Amino acid sequence: MSSAGITLYSYWRSSAAYRARIALNLKELDYEIRGVHLVRDGGEQHSDDFHALNPQELVPVLVDGQRIIRQSLAIIEYLDETRPEQPLLPANARDRARVRSLALLVACDIHPLNNLRVLQYLEGQAGLDKEQRDAWVRHWIESGFAAFESMLRDSSSTGEYCEGEMPGMADICLVPQVFNAERFDVDMTPYPEIRRITEACRELEAFRRAAPENQPDAPDAAG
Repeated sequence: MSSAGITLYSYWRSSAAYRARIALNLKELDYEIRGVHLVRDGGEQHSDDFHALNPQELVPVLVDGQRIIRQSLAIIEYLDETRPEQPLLPANARDRARVRSLALLVACDIHPLNNLRVLQYLEGQAGLDKEQRDAWVRHWIESGFAAFESMLRDSSSTGEYCEGEMPGMADICLVPQVFNAERFDVDMTPYPEIRRITEACRELEAFRRAAPENQPDAPDAAG
């Protein structure tokens, strides 16, 4: 399938959109980024136009021709199934299950507890101050990373990356979550395997191009 006409609705600091950018880059696909500012003017994701595109009012959204794909892991698997070159999931069922379990640990158990709308709720309706909010974030990242680290350490499938010697869906989920951890001053010392794999990924062009600070809508972006 051609890569012509791919558009990614993204926000520079969204870790879910970060995942989709990495996947597109690893697939070596050309795509257009359309920024959706999640904070300005109350959040552009709440506009009528974007609501029509994604009723959840979340990024990322991938538009591939006439197809609209929502949710970052669905986007990753869609890209892997429609563009099988540079696979993001292993060839056999056992290894795919392991990669999915690592990816879902981040995408379902860590990230939803510290994404923007949760933080806004904690500061608003729940009345937490910044110190209490940040303690909440660190707690859930640390809890999840402890499990992730153990799963890396205890498996012979762990290689240079989360699964073997090629980056894939687990690494795509891990690196943006490490970015979030660094934002909230999580002590990464207890997670040597996570740190090692993250450093290896950050050496790759696909991950560097996807990094938040390199996005066209980042605050310090040129222009």
